[in-house]
Amino acid sequence: MQKTKLPKFMKDFLVYLTTIRGKSQRTRKEYEYDLTLFFRFHLAVQQDLDIGNITSIDISTITIEEIRDITLEDLYLFMEYCEVQRGNSASARARKVATLKSFFKYLKGKRRLIEENPADELETPKIGRKRPIYMNIEEARQFMDGIQSNHASPRNYCMMMFFLNLGIRVSELCQLNKSSIQGRYLTVVGKGNKERTVYLNDSCMQALTDYEACGKTAYKGEGEEPLFVSQKGTRFTRQTVAKIVKQINHQSGLQKERLTPHKLRHTSATMMYKAGADIRSLQHILGHSSVATTQIYTHIEDEQLQQVLENNPFNIVRNK
Repeated sequence: MQKTKLPKFMKDFLVYLTTIRGKSQRTRKEYEYDLTLFFRFHLAVQQDLDIGNITSIDISTITIEEIRDITLEDLYLFMEYCEVQRGNSASARARKVATLKSFFKYLKGKRRLIEENPADELETPKIGRKRPIYMNIEEARQFMDGIQSNHASPRNYCMMMFFLNLGIRVSELCQLNKSSIQGRYLTVVGKGNKERTVYLNDSCMQALTDYEACGKTAYKGEGEEPLFVSQKGTRFTRQTVAKIVKQINHQSGLQKERLTPHKLRHTSATMMYKAGADIRSLQHILGHSSVATTQIYTHIEDEQLQQVLENNPFNIVRNK
């Protein structure tokens, strides 16, 4: 597939994202996708091109003069297109708003290429807060029991223990190196290349010892040796780890709907909170930059709320 040619100011912005803002390559690709779609849509509207062939529209010739003519109404029209014709959810549209805001802010504030920022007043779609999907302790035990005995089982068991005990992200797990372990401490590189150190409890240490003693596959790649090596001798990808989670979910008989590595992180965070972890400690363990993000894990089940009300000292029935 031929790579899309981008205008220079857009390429400069993407470089700025990774080198100055410290965004990951994954985030950079998402921003590139959103901006490419926006400019293709904008050209289709301006030049009366077929929106059905939007992927074939060349954006490489867009000039900064054309960018200066973009208005808030143009951005609204694009958001309507994303919602109505592409069926984008509120969260998907919110990401596009964030992309546009960041891009035009860069053009005005960092490069001084435009005098007016059309995205200044662009509002983010309201996203309904979803209750996190997670496993209870019985389901988590059944899930772990579903790891079948084979050459890969000590490795898979250790990865799942790291998810459930440490609440790390799948991208963080894939980036772990042998050198990330220092005694009972693990250095995790999170979003924005921010490092945090987490303590390895007894379950993690035992799983790690068993994994290292099993004669794991030799690493065949370049650079630092990963902590977890695939059977091909390569560093794991997010997709491969997701397949392992799906396989264990099936083999265990749990068949939990939409169980992913991120749901294991939800499970870990929820269990830690229920066990008494305070919100600030949980924020550090999970690597959240804002405590507001951590608060989604502090949901309490309806049964617990009911019990709290039942136990209220004022819950006294008057004798008639």
